[in-house]
Amino acid sequence: MQRKIIHIDMDAFYASVEQRDFPEYRGLPLVVGGLPEGRGGVVATASYEARQFGIRSAMSSKMAQRLCPEAIFVLPRFEAYKAVSRHIREIFLRYTDFIEPLSLDEAYLDVTADKQNIGSAIEIARLIKKAISEELQLTASAGVSVNKFVAKIASDMNKPDGLTFIGPSKIEAFMEALPVEKFFGVGKVTAAKMKAMGLFTGKDLKQLSEAVLVQHFGKTGKFYYQIVRGIDNRAVQPQRATKSVSVEDTYQEDLCSKEAMLPELELLLSRLIARLQRSGLKGRTVTVKFKFHDFKIITRSQSGQQLIDDSATLLSMVHGILEHAPLEGKRVRLLGVGISNFELPGEPVRDMQLKLF
Repeated sequence: MQRKIIHIDMDAFYASVEQRDFPEYRGLPLVVGGLPEGRGGVVATASYEARQFGIRSAMSSKMAQRLCPEAIFVLPRFEAYKAVSRHIREIFLRYTDFIEPLSLDEAYLDVTADKQNIGSAIEIARLIKKAISEELQLTASAGVSVNKFVAKIASDMNKPDGLTFIGPSKIEAFMEALPVEKFFGVGKVTAAKMKAMGLFTGKDLKQLSEAVLVQHFGKTGKFYYQIVRGIDNRAVQPQRATKSVSVEDTYQEDLCSKEAMLPELELLLSRLIARLQRSGLKGRTVTVKFKFHDFKIITRSQSGQQLIDDSATLLSMVHGILEHAPLEGKRVRLLGVGISNFELPGEPVRDMQLKLF
C-alpha cells in the first residue's frame, strides 16, 4: 500500500509569530536573529517583506542591514515559539500519531491510516492548515505525496499558505524536471560538478546507471538513482531524539593551513547557528570534523559546563579546537562543525544533520 505523506512547513515562522504578537511589525521588513540594528550575529528568519530585499536565513545581520537599511531587528523569543510549536503538534495529533518533527516549525506526517478515517491526505492537510490559521492566526504550507522527499519539495512550491499535491502518476515527470541543486545532498560543489558533467536536471541524472552515479558521487549516487525514479522508502520516524546538529562542506581545493580553514569554519558556524535557532536546541559539546586528502577523518570536541546559548562562545570553542588540532602538513578536503549533548525543548525530534557537499 502506498504511503500518504504530508510535509508541513510554517511560513516565516519566527517572524510570523512576532508580527502576530506585535501588530506594529506587520507589513514591515522584520529580521529575527542577530543583534538589533545589525550589530552582529546571523538571521534566523526574515519576514516575507524582508525577503523581498534578498534577506535569507543564515545571512549575517550586517549583510541583511546593508540589503535593507530600514529592516527591523528583534531577538528571538524561543519560549513563545516553543509554545506555538506544541500547539501545532496537538493539531497534528488529531489526525495521526506518526509525526516526525524536523524543527519547531516543520514536520512530516504519515496519514496512511488517519485517526478520523478521513482517507484523503489532501483533505487532512487542508484541515491542519485551517486549524493553524483559526487557532494560532498563522499560516503553513503543505506538500502531499507518497514519499517524504517529494512531499518536502512540494511544500516549498507555493509558499506562503500553499498546498501542493504531487500524485504517483506525476512523480517521475516532476523529478525529471527538478534542477539538480534541489536534490538532497547537492550543495554548491556537487551542483558545479554535475553541471560540468552536463547534468542539469533529474532527467539528465536519469540517463546514468547506478554504478556510474556511485562512481562519481559515492553512496549518495544510489539515492540519486532511486529518487529520480520516484523511489523513497524512508518511513516517518516519530519519537526519535535529537543527538546532534551538524553542518559540513567539501572543498574543491584542499585547505593546507589553519589560516585557510578559519574563515571556512566561521561560515559553517553561521549555518549551524541558524539551524540551532530554528530547532530551539542548546547543547554543551562542540565537535569539529577534519577529513584529509587521503580520506582519513579525525574529530576534536570540547564541552562546557553550561549550555551554549550565544554565537561568541561557540566561535571561541571552535577557535580553540582548531588551534590545538594536529594538522601540521595535512591537506584538508572537508570540514564539519556540530553540537551535541542537548537539553531538549519539549518533545524529542529526530537527528538533524545538514550536509553541504
